[in-house]
Amino acid sequence: MIRQTLAAASLFAGLAHPAIADENMAELTQRATDIHQLVLTLDTHVDIPSNYATEAVDPGEHTHLQVDLPKMIEGGLDAAFFIVFVSQGPLTEEGFSQAYDAAITKFEAIHRQAALYGHVIGMAYSPDDVERLAGEGKLAAMIGVENGYQLGANLEHVQEYYDRGARYMSLTHMGNTQLADSSGGGRGAPDPEYGGLSKLGKKAIRQMNKLGVMVDVSHASKDATLQAIRTSKAPVIASHSALRAFRDLPRNISDDEVRAIAAKDGVVQLVAFDAYIRAIPAEKQTAMAEIREEMGLNSREAMRAATPKQWADLRSRVRELDAVWPRSSISDMVDQIDYAVELVGIDHVGISSDFGGGGGIEGWDSADQTFNVTLEMVRRGYSLDDIDKIWSGNLLRVWRAVEAKATELQAD
Repeated sequence: MIRQTLAAASLFAGLAHPAIADENMAELTQRATDIHQLVLTLDTHVDIPSNYATEAVDPGEHTHLQVDLPKMIEGGLDAAFFIVFVSQGPLTEEGFSQAYDAAITKFEAIHRQAALYGHVIGMAYSPDDVERLAGEGKLAAMIGVENGYQLGANLEHVQEYYDRGARYMSLTHMGNTQLADSSGGGRGAPDPEYGGLSKLGKKAIRQMNKLGVMVDVSHASKDATLQAIRTSKAPVIASHSALRAFRDLPRNISDDEVRAIAAKDGVVQLVAFDAYIRAIPAEKQTAMAEIREEMGLNSREAMRAATPKQWADLRSRVRELDAVWPRSSISDMVDQIDYAVELVGIDHVGISSDFGGGGGIEGWDSADQTFNVTLEMVRRGYSLDDIDKIWSGNLLRVWRAVEAKATELQAD
């Protein structure tokens, strides 16, 4: 959504011109600043810790997290899907019960943020809510569910999660779930159990369609992704994926999958995740592992329990490694945007950070640097309308289509 008055529309009518190689940096930056203030910027994947919106981690203050409310305001990030993520566990009644409890903790944390800081951020349950909040000068918080594992063996929680605000759900994470085969992580994929979707996975997609929940195929295997697209009666999304054309990892999404998502009028949200954009040198991986071992931060549990000082120390030491082995950059990320736009068109490409879940690249390592992404797109000649579509317009269009299909299915 472009946030502009008629006067602003006239003022920026000339922004849809090709790249301006002869502009100096000051002019380019001003143009990008003007565009960034007009468009609605939306990040589809921000992970949060379990103690989010408590005295320990107060999002109303500057924190060690990559995203908090001051950073969103400073960087001009208007809206974000905050993620109810639960890591993979055993496909047992006990495992599902523990996953449910962990999920509810995060649902409550996201709502608590809005309750504590309602003058700054509001909960959005529809595209109209997102645009209304932007019009009121507020940030918008949406909820995405990552890992269908937490839905349970009989999908008993799909309706409840929707009622709590979930507006997209992914089928898998690093391991195969009761719903679908996973792509795995950077080190490879698990052996397939279903050859794509399980029967329960197809049922879950039908329930999501009827409720108006976007089906998310990030982390799913290629077969599961293609079957999900065919099974869904509404467009699907990849909420935070990189392109396999740039790095051949099972976790990354292939051209075939991108084309299939676009053919269903969906959108691929390209992710700012260093290791998925290009390979990290083995020497750097070893050095990072040694630092975490030395600091006692070599597990997910330890990272979640780390103090602000530990986070600051870790970041300082990692920056020293970055000086020797540079991370992927915004330029590398926008190379993927360029590629996807060329492959399937401007209407099927979006942006995600995966902040809090491993995301972060040189130039966009926290929400307060969000403007830099817009600057790079402007530098490459993307127009106001293009940038508006990539930042939020495409995702909001898909979300509305999913809502419309749900209304249609509920009427049948």
